[in-house]
Amino acid sequence: MNVSRIAIAGGVAASTVLLFVGPAAAHVSVQPQGEAAKGGYATINFKVPNERDNASTVKLEVNFPTEHPLSSVSPQAVPGWKIKVDKTKLDKPLDVHGKKITEAVSKVTWTSDGSQIDPGYFQQFPLSVGQLPEDADQLVFKALQTYDNKEVVRWIEEPAADGEEPESPAPVLKLTAASADAHGATAADHDKSAHTTDDKAAGETKASSASASADSSDSTARVLGVVGIVIGIAGVAFGVLAGRRRNA
Repeated sequence: MNVSRIAIAGGVAASTVLLFVGPAAAHVSVQPQGEAAKGGYATINFKVPNERDNASTVKLEVNFPTEHPLSSVSPQAVPGWKIKVDKTKLDKPLDVHGKKITEAVSKVTWTSDGSQIDPGYFQQFPLSVGQLPEDADQLVFKALQTYDNKEVVRWIEEPAADGEEPESPAPVLKLTAASADAHGATAADHDKSAHTTDDKAAGETKASSASASADSSDSTARVLGVVGIVIGIAGVAFGVLAGRRRNA
């Protein structure tokens, strides 16, 4: 009997922990595919779980940080969702690859268009973003999650200084040190890669030309050799015929 009571009490305690931990962990978050390197470009996913048992998520709004505007934001199509990208004029233009950028994306909104996030499910919303700032360790995106019962959950609280997670945390993208891989290559790396590719192409063209010239020389030598052989055979045949005529 005592064992049964202990087991039941333990089960209740475990269920209580799950009930409290579940909703706290089920918030909108953002993660890169690979890494998000400072000064580079990255593909990031906003993960949206449904934390309600009696409603479905039908809309997600993600606001971009104004203190670190991104010059390039490209959403990937998500079946069953409409995408709207809002831009705002910058107080201070950005200089990207020698080009002045006067506006940047301020918000991206995904709205249900035949699909939705039902209870117990989650959905990912991918974006290609850049150029990531070089003077920041993270980017904070404030998000609003709307359910089909008109409830709006505001994931807008920034990380606390002591590291404790707030009740409604905003999605935070952690930035890593600059690297030269496909997801985090800097603009200088892209330019260097382009020059390297051009030099390599030029070298291959020269090698190809030299090879073609060598092949042409070989072909000419072979033709001359064959012509010489033919002339030699003809001379021998002429000599033989001339000798037979004299003998006759």
